[in-house]
Amino acid sequence: MRFKFWPKTLAVQLILVVAAAVAVSNIGVAFYFYKNSEAQASNFSNERTIDRAAAVAATASQVTPQSRLVVMRFMSKPEWRFREAKGGYDTKPMTAEEAALARRIADALPDHHPRKNAVIVHLHEAIAHIPEELRPVNASTAKPGTDVIQTIVPIDAHSVVSGVYLRPTAEWPVQIMIAALIAVVLASAGAAFVARRVVRPLSELTRAAANVAMGSGAPHVAEQGPDDVRNAAVAFNAMAEKVTRTLESQRHLLSAVGHDLRTPITAMRINLEFIEDDDLREGLMRNLEELQVLTEQVLSAAKGAGGEQPRQVDLSALVESLCTDLDELGEPVSWANHEPAPISCRPNEIKRAVRNLVENAVAYGRRADVRISDTSDGYEVLVEDEGPGIAENDRQRVFEPFVRLEGSRNVATGGTGLGLTLVKAIAEGHGGDIRLENRPGGGLRARMHLPRVAATA
Repeated sequence: MRFKFWPKTLAVQLILVVAAAVAVSNIGVAFYFYKNSEAQASNFSNERTIDRAAAVAATASQVTPQSRLVVMRFMSKPEWRFREAKGGYDTKPMTAEEAALARRIADALPDHHPRKNAVIVHLHEAIAHIPEELRPVNASTAKPGTDVIQTIVPIDAHSVVSGVYLRPTAEWPVQIMIAALIAVVLASAGAAFVARRVVRPLSELTRAAANVAMGSGAPHVAEQGPDDVRNAAVAFNAMAEKVTRTLESQRHLLSAVGHDLRTPITAMRINLEFIEDDDLREGLMRNLEELQVLTEQVLSAAKGAGGEQPRQVDLSALVESLCTDLDELGEPVSWANHEPAPISCRPNEIKRAVRNLVENAVAYGRRADVRISDTSDGYEVLVEDEGPGIAENDRQRVFEPFVRLEGSRNVATGGTGLGLTLVKAIAEGHGGDIRLENRPGGGLRARMHLPRVAATA
């Protein structure tokens, strides 16, 4: 399952996962401390309420009525306010927790305290329900909807002490959040360091594999990084070396076979001159010509994309000279002029590949129209014909060795089956590619893409 905005690179994924894990864990710790401190603050507020309410009521009950206000003002704070109230008071029902706190206040009062069993506690009284003269000083800055703790303790037969406490709000642990931010930064830096040690060898391994896929030489990959990555590099180097040796052995074998076949072919050609039967001699000569063509194609395929060093040439002039030579030989080939196209390539290989494309177009499509188009990183050599085209499911198969869509085994009608194989090997050896497509108006179009700088063989 892939998320739309999930990064594609391993390094960024690792950094994000580590940073997210550290951030989530620290936020969880901060939330735990916040809820824990909130509970502790609530317990602390309850204890302070019991102690102060009992102390104020006990003191006020034992001084003269004229001195009670002095006592209450002295015991008040910005978040606390004690005032004497006359007459009856709101006696709405208390919760079990509030009733328990009321009993504790009553127990803290002296035995002779008047009406000590009439203590009232409201833990979550809306501040809007408290008369203005009974509110603490800090109540004016409290947020709307803030609730307070109110205690009502009798001090004589007609008066009570109202205590209103504006409980402190639990603050979000800023220090923990700062520590979390620092932890995220440090963890991300550590993840970036580890990701670099893993990703750099993998990137080098990827580039080396891409070079091998394009037909270039297999570069040696540095065997470094963590054990898993280093082991992958060691395995790749061993595989690349073995594949290179195998390909070189096959190339030398094909080349040796091709060269060895030339000698008996030449001897057979000489011997055919002594056959007096003209029909028999011509038939054998045709067979020998097919064998000669096949041998030359095998030698060309054996050379592949090796042996020649890249050099700077004008691709436009190179293709134009080839088309001119074929036109002078009477081949139906046309060339669309193009401005100079500088390119680093192996010119003899490019000329051989273009010749194969043009000869295929003439053989199967009656004519070849050749032109060059510019791309962002190089050029495309386009060869178009007027033939029947190629079915889509056969367009990749024709690049396989010895594959001929024409059913006969006759070289004159079906070719050797190595021409497009060689074109593909040359194009990929230069870091390019070859594609076939049917033209909308009929015919086949071959596109050989070549980068401006050839891949190193």
